[in-house]
Order: sequence, then structure tokens, then C-alpha cells
Amino acid sequence: MKAVICTKYGPPEVLRLKEIEKPFPNENEILIKVYATTVTAADFRVRSFTVPLSFWLPARIILGIRKPKKQVLGMELAGEIESVGKHVKKFKPGDPVFAATLLKFGAYAEYICLPESGPIAPKPVNVNFHEAAAIPIGARTALHYLKKGEVEKGQKVLIYGASGSVGTYAVQLAKYFGADVTGVCSTSNIKMVESLGADKVIDYSGKDFIKKLEKYDVIFVAVDKCPFSVCNRCLKDEGVYLNVTAPVKTLPMLLTSMRSKKKIIVGENSPESAEDLLFLKGLVEKGALRPVIDRSYTLDQIVEAHTYVDKGHKKGNVVITVSQDKVRKA
Repeated sequence: MKAVICTKYGPPEVLRLKEIEKPFPNENEILIKVYATTVTAADFRVRSFTVPLSFWLPARIILGIRKPKKQVLGMELAGEIESVGKHVKKFKPGDPVFAATLLKFGAYAEYICLPESGPIAPKPVNVNFHEAAAIPIGARTALHYLKKGEVEKGQKVLIYGASGSVGTYAVQLAKYFGADVTGVCSTSNIKMVESLGADKVIDYSGKDFIKKLEKYDVIFVAVDKCPFSVCNRCLKDEGVYLNVTAPVKTLPMLLTSMRSKKKIIVGENSPESAEDLLFLKGLVEKGALRPVIDRSYTLDQIVEAHTYVDKGHKKGNVVITVSQDKVRKA
């Protein structure tokens, strides 16, 4: 089968399309024919080894000392089940599914085996495989953090980085939970963020950006470019700060946690189960949540796809077509 291999850390050009052996499912696994995957922030970080300096050593141990332990990247996908292990009960061949592979990676390939008990769910019936592939990581991350922050009706929520994969989902989910949502993004993305339901959108490139900020019950940082000191000043006395990109709390975050009633939540991992995916599936099917697709590429254009994502200006998600079969069909 065809797969994209990453044998060393570096720029997008380290990615190579190769033929590798097709996997076979164990007794509790399902074999999925992958129709589409994406370029997530995790794929970019692992390929380039872009991590905070304070997390350098742990990251090397987890991801690989000299090269990635997982040579086939790709953390989310949509496809169709080709076969199942003898003990699998929830799925059968032919079922359309979407899934997160998590640290197993492996979605940059024509086939992948995943455990039945993992974050795998039937594909939402009203979206195609392209759109479904863009849900499992960004949407699950946004949902997990918003639940941790106990976002509820009437709260004022600020989402910094509202136009990215996690941010576009955070805007929609916070609105679904009844919050008053302010999104922060660049000038070119204001209309798109407004279309997702944001009550107010602030252009971070404006000279008076910080002056436009108010006091918020929850500050959700999807892109770590807003200093914690600024967020802290804008957080209510018992507010919640959520940062999906920071692996650990910095010293100012720790001091804030100790000296105030503010809650600081970083370094959280979504649960390795299907529960959140099933919830998101329901929201998609009733029109309360939709994926935003910026660009799409084919598997043999993986270098171009990563090059585009490396620029840091993608809107929503960048999708990779792995197989043309059914990929555009709901």
C-alpha cells in the first residue's frame, strides 16, 4: 500500500511517498481503508520537531531521539472498514467511519488498523469523507477543553485563534453551550468567524487590539500567540484560562493558580474513547457544528500541504485525499 514516510526531523521535504506492507487487524482491531486525512498541528510539530524549549527532552523521549518513532504520520481520518478482528462487535466491513489515531499516528496511508475501543465512530451521514476527516482532532480538542472549563449559558468566552482548526470548532461549541463568544483572528478571517456564530470578532492585527478586550469568564487560547500576562488581566477573578497548545504550566501560570481563584488548564489530552466523537457526530447531523475546509491536496502532494500549513495562515483544516473512492460523497 502507499504511505507517506517521515524518517527524520526537518522541513516538509523529509516526507516521502513509499510502498509499505498493508496491515492486518488483530482480534480486537478494525482495518480501515483511508479515504481522507489532514495536516494537524501535531503532524507539523512531529515532522519538524517544533516544541517549546522547556519540553525538548521529554518530547525527544516520547517522539523519538534522532527521528520520529512513528514514521507514518496522520492523526485523524475518515474511511470505510474493510475487515475486522474476530472479537470486534461494534463494527462490520463496509461501515463508513471517522477516527482519531492519537499518538499511534498512521493515517497518511491507504490502510490502518485501529483498536475497536478507541476514538472511532460512524461517520456523520450529512458530511462527506473529506469533511468527516477534519473533525476527530480539532473538534474533540475544543470540546474537551470547553467541558473542562465548564463553559455554560451566559458566560463571556474569548477565543484567541478563532480561525484555525481548533478555534473554528471552539467558536461553534461555545455558542452551542450558550456562551457569548468573542473570537480573535486576522482581518481576512473576520467574516468567516462571524459566520460560525461569534457574537463579536476582534482583529488582532489592529493597533488597539488589547484595548478592545474586556473581562471574560473563560479565555480559550487555540494559537499560543497571546501573552499570558494579557490573558490574565482580562480574566475575571474566578475565570478559567484554557490553552490547548501549552504542554505544561509556565511559572506565571503556576503563580496565578496559587495566588488566585483563577483556574489554569493546559496540557490536557482528550479521552481515548468514542464518547466525544459520538457527541460531535450528533451535533454535525443536526446542523449545530460544521468543519471548515481551507484547502485539499492528494497524498502525493503531502510536501505542498505541509509547506502551506507551515506558513501558519490556514483557515480551519487542510485535508489530504488518500483514496479518490467515495471521498466527496456523504
